[in-house]
Amino acid sequence: MKLVTYSDKSVLLGDEAADYLVRFAAFIADKGRAEAISLNVIASDGELIVTSFVLGTGIGLMAESTASALPEPDNRECIDYMNDKMELLTAPSRAIPAAEPWPTDDGLGDSL
Repeated sequence: MKLVTYSDKSVLLGDEAADYLVRFAAFIADKGRAEAISLNVIASDGELIVTSFVLGTGIGLMAESTASALPEPDNRECIDYMNDKMELLTAPSRAIPAAEPWPTDDGLGDSL
């Protein structure tokens, strides 16, 4: 479990999710983009809540290890999203051929 600090708030987040969040924040900032991410976290009062992070250039985010024995919140869906987004923005663009050829009939027939 890691303590994630964003702005003036800190929440507990599972190790893998916290690591992905920090890596994704750096990746998004490097690309000059911004992204909003929502994660299941444990608030300072111990309650399980959903927190949204806005990530981009100049936004401070920190994750530090803790000795917490609390069970980690499930964030598999968000981890997969961040991983997929990084792969998408890293992969070179490629053209995908159309399933059907473009129609040649322009509706004018042989009148020209």
